[in-house]
Amino acid sequence: MAPDLTLTRSRTPDSAAPDEVVRLFHRLNNQLGVILANAELLEHRLADDALRGRAEQVVSGTLEAINTAQQLRKEVLTGNPVKNPAV
Repeated sequence: MAPDLTLTRSRTPDSAAPDEVVRLFHRLNNQLGVILANAELLEHRLADDALRGRAEQVVSGTLEAINTAQQLRKEVLTGNPVKNPAV
């Protein structure tokens, strides 16, 4: 299951995320979860090694996208750049 990317609202007005940003992160989280779940299902059910390898690549890429979205979320919430983001 994909980690939750939903923004929590800050209690300080200066760093509160706009409602639209909150909705966008929620939608992104939902879509990444769908991709991850289906790729993992394919990864476990495919008999063909080449196809299973491609499903593994989708899983890996989706996990990286989730990590990137989490870093972005932190930056949006705090206003501070994420230190040493994975490239």
